[in-house]
Amino acid sequence: MPNFIARVRDSQGKSRTEKVVAESVAQARTTLRQQGFVVQDLKQSQGFSFDLNKLSTKFTSVSVKDKAIFSRQFAVLVNAGVAIVRSLGVLSEQCSNPKLKQALIDISNDVQNGTNLSEAMRKHPQCFDGLYVSMVQAGEVGGVLDEVMNRLAKLLEDVARLQNQIKAAMAYPGVVGFIAVAIFLGMTIFLIPIFAKIFVEIGTELPPLTQFLMDCSNILRSEKSLLIVVAIVVFVVAYKQYYKTAVGRQTIDRISLKVPLFGDLIQKTAVARFSRTFGSLTRSGVPILTSLEIVRDTSGNQVIANAIEAARNEIQQGGMISIALQKEKVFPPMAIQMISIGEETGELDGMLMKVADFYEDEVEQAVKALTSVLEPLMIVVVGGMVGTILLAMYLPLFKVFEKLG
Repeated sequence: MPNFIARVRDSQGKSRTEKVVAESVAQARTTLRQQGFVVQDLKQSQGFSFDLNKLSTKFTSVSVKDKAIFSRQFAVLVNAGVAIVRSLGVLSEQCSNPKLKQALIDISNDVQNGTNLSEAMRKHPQCFDGLYVSMVQAGEVGGVLDEVMNRLAKLLEDVARLQNQIKAAMAYPGVVGFIAVAIFLGMTIFLIPIFAKIFVEIGTELPPLTQFLMDCSNILRSEKSLLIVVAIVVFVVAYKQYYKTAVGRQTIDRISLKVPLFGDLIQKTAVARFSRTFGSLTRSGVPILTSLEIVRDTSGNQVIANAIEAARNEIQQGGMISIALQKEKVFPPMAIQMISIGEETGELDGMLMKVADFYEDEVEQAVKALTSVLEPLMIVVVGGMVGTILLAMYLPLFKVFEKLG
């Protein structure tokens, strides 16, 4: 009997794929219904097949920009009075990201069957995180879904802009660093041995610098280079495993905040993200304790997450957020003072937005300053590497000239 593959929804409303053996499509559909499934799609299996679309969907990630575009378009459709199911259908048809497209199709089916939009989105954490779902839920409860989606779009657009600024700052040193390493390896492995062989045939004793680079070249050209590669891989794996532990994450994140040039940028970025996210959540009607829990989980730095958790505990005991953040000594004094004023005046969300605006400008200036420092620094590094190799090749020539003289 032929095999059939069906996309079904179980009793809990979750979409899944089931395989069934039956004589016909009708019998397969009846069998699945008897098992308590709602059949969404049913087709006969063709044996082993390589589904490129499923593979691309599995390995595709949903970026902040993708979510920002969807949020902005969804807000426009909802504000125009288009039904949620219809809006999701329209957006899924024109969505270019396969993972987000499939998620929107599933969410549309769930909403059509009576599930709340926020609960339907919660089933797709790879596309919609806790922050997104909580704000959508608050918009549903308050009847201001279009307004909340606009705020989400603005929040995600600001986050995307901040990420692009940091990526732009890191792109130049990354590319130059890669080119510098490639030039160094190329000259060390292929160029130095040629000149060294010539000098040995002439009978010239190699200077220490030339001999050192020659030894490096011999190692890179031999099987010992595999040991270097293995050592690097082991170090990277060990680092990732250590970072997964609570102590490792705490230690590494604390060190990252103190790294010259980058530490200040990391701190300002975290403060801007915290203020923007926390302000958007509270303005959308999400309870403060829930907002702090979401912001803690999306902070990206364990030290800052601990400070936010301390603030959450302080709130539970009737304290103030600013006092708890001040105790942890992680947030800048200016940010704490503005948060304190917001708490005292009852305009916490508005003050948080101002803090976010201020530190996003600070991040932009810090990125420009970092770029202006890194550009000449990388030029010096590349020049130093190339100059060292050229010096190593010319030093033996001086000894040859001495003998000739």
